[in-house]
Amino acid sequence: MRRLHAVPPRRHVASVLRLTRLTLTEFRNYAALTWRPTARISVLHGPNGSGKTNLLEAVSLLVPGRGLRGARNADLPRQGVPAHSVRAWGVAGRFQTAEGDTDIGTGSAPDGASDRGASDRRVFRMNGATPRSQAEIVGRIAAVWLTPRMDRLFLDGLSGRRRFLDRLVWALEPNHAREMAAHDTAMGNRNRLLCEGRHDRAWLAGLEDAMARHAVAASAARLSLVNRLNAQPAGRFPAARMTLACPIAERLAHEPALAVEDWLRAGLEASRARDAAAGTTALGAHRTDMLLTDLATGTAAALASTGQQKALLIGVVLSHAALIAATRGFWPLLLLDEPAVHLDNDRRDKLFEVLAELPAQTFLTGTDGDTFLPLAEHAEAFAAGDGGLRQDRRFLMQQEASSPVAGPL
Repeated sequence: MRRLHAVPPRRHVASVLRLTRLTLTEFRNYAALTWRPTARISVLHGPNGSGKTNLLEAVSLLVPGRGLRGARNADLPRQGVPAHSVRAWGVAGRFQTAEGDTDIGTGSAPDGASDRGASDRRVFRMNGATPRSQAEIVGRIAAVWLTPRMDRLFLDGLSGRRRFLDRLVWALEPNHAREMAAHDTAMGNRNRLLCEGRHDRAWLAGLEDAMARHAVAASAARLSLVNRLNAQPAGRFPAARMTLACPIAERLAHEPALAVEDWLRAGLEASRARDAAAGTTALGAHRTDMLLTDLATGTAAALASTGQQKALLIGVVLSHAALIAATRGFWPLLLLDEPAVHLDNDRRDKLFEVLAELPAQTFLTGTDGDTFLPLAEHAEAFAAGDGGLRQDRRFLMQQEASSPVAGPL
């Protein structure tokens, strides 16, 4: 197994973001765990079901949103214990940021702590207080991730690709989520009126006006993200060109936003009868699809091999991380769940070389620790299982004198 030689660090203008402590309480398969990552790259390995992805999910939940699994809050408390013994679940992280150490926590709402079904809410704390808005957290930390579920991104329906795209946009444009929510609310109300046969022209016109405004704003944010990603320098992975299959974005590329709103408003009005018969809306921001093409071969991702698709997605995630660093002033955490699966040896080596050079703190998972031995001089590694972590001494990163793990081993 080839090991990577030390690489001189590159110069980056972005500041450092590091997770220095992660504490779990009654979360997934962890009753209690405190982990202090000491290396810039952390490898978590073990068999399926050992809790590797749960740790990455815990980190992802410290960023506003539903985390890398998109799980319901009711599914996050530790499973397999008697209902009467279930306590509040929580995830807490201490981060080294440009503004100093920052403690961020999330978990059960106080009114739902004793009853798993009583509440599906969760709360945030930052430095011991409730943040005034999620923007306070977003200003301090960020994370991007890749999961095995994304391996099917180009085989499943467009809704998954659109969610992937919108998550990329939201990381740079926090208002994007509100624009899409407002668009979808107006669209749902319009669909209901049409299905019920209540063709109130003034009411429908108001809903279509809202749809047009929010759809154009959301599409403009998507188009901006695509243009910025395509302008990123090509990395070691196959350079991908991202495009949008979206008539709204196509018009925005050469028409003023107000003109596109007028066009969309007229199109919605003209399609009322058709949409009423179909029970859905055929025109809007909810119909956008994201397309990727391998620039080197001209192969569309939908027609590429599984390994090519995985490499293209990794390239997009890494480019997105670099874009966040350039825009927000710090590199996001990289959460890469099973990144080596489907990659050939050459692409796997290139991935490890890139990660060894990047300043971003990176967390990797895999079933076999041997896969990551090329990173042994750059990373720490832990075997997951039995609700705890056990340090893998084959990875040569110097550790602090105190144990990086407190909890079951």
